[in-house]
Amino acid sequence: MDIQNLQAFLQVAETGSFSSAAQGLHLTQPAVSKRVAALEHQLGVRLFDRIARHVSLTEAGRALLPRARRIVLELQDTRRALSQLGDHVTGPLLMATSHHVGLHRLPPTLRAFASRYPDVDLDIRFMDSESAAQAVERGDLELAVVTLPLAPSSALDTRSIWPDPLVVTVAPDHHLADDRQPLAATLGEWPSILPDHSTYTRTLIDEAFAGHGVSLQARLSTNYLETIRMLVSIGMGWGVLPATMVDEHELITLHPEGIRMRRELGIVRHRERSLSRAGQALLELLQSSTPVL
Repeated sequence: MDIQNLQAFLQVAETGSFSSAAQGLHLTQPAVSKRVAALEHQLGVRLFDRIARHVSLTEAGRALLPRARRIVLELQDTRRALSQLGDHVTGPLLMATSHHVGLHRLPPTLRAFASRYPDVDLDIRFMDSESAAQAVERGDLELAVVTLPLAPSSALDTRSIWPDPLVVTVAPDHHLADDRQPLAATLGEWPSILPDHSTYTRTLIDEAFAGHGVSLQARLSTNYLETIRMLVSIGMGWGVLPATMVDEHELITLHPEGIRMRRELGIVRHRERSLSRAGQALLELLQSSTPVL
């Protein structure tokens, strides 16, 4: 069974499109179609139904999907294991990070890593923490440095590196700024600027306020914390930000009674995937870093 054909099958299955798969594999669409057709011929089954512009997995395709992922992952692990026979740390390292972690936490570690291991081809993808964790679970990424999931899949190994306390903030001229210890219910009556419901951070915030019987309805939602900080600073509403992002000259920190929030930033990796020497080196550097509280 040709591994390239399996990779083409996986890419089409995950993107739902032959054209998108071609872009991801840096191939032409006919080349991807040819690889999938070759796999179908070899297996003697149709793997995709192609109706108009819609592509969907057949029953055989759905049965093959998890097995194909395991086969490709095993081959990647084998290549990594063989590449580690030497002492020199080199080769590619495909990882992901969120915008917040990549901008505010990772730079010192990446600077040290690039200086110490100049022959590593570091490929960093910026994406939401949730998407990054899913990509690691699928085997698309070696590791991710992101906000850790609150209830991680059993396939994932998560390690906290930076505890990240969250605080409620408002602009200095906001009406809520006059009461530094408001009730949670009071905050629920005012417009807020919060991360989207799909994020780990929003889930943590909602759970904290739900413990006080308060259901939050955000006036605006965005996954970019820098944007939330800007919107809060101009008085668009109150928000929740990492304590490390709060400038006392621009924002006021409130301390609502009984509300304590903290997320964990750190490493996500697959439990069954062996790390490359480069991945292991980065992991060790991260674990030796001093948490910023």
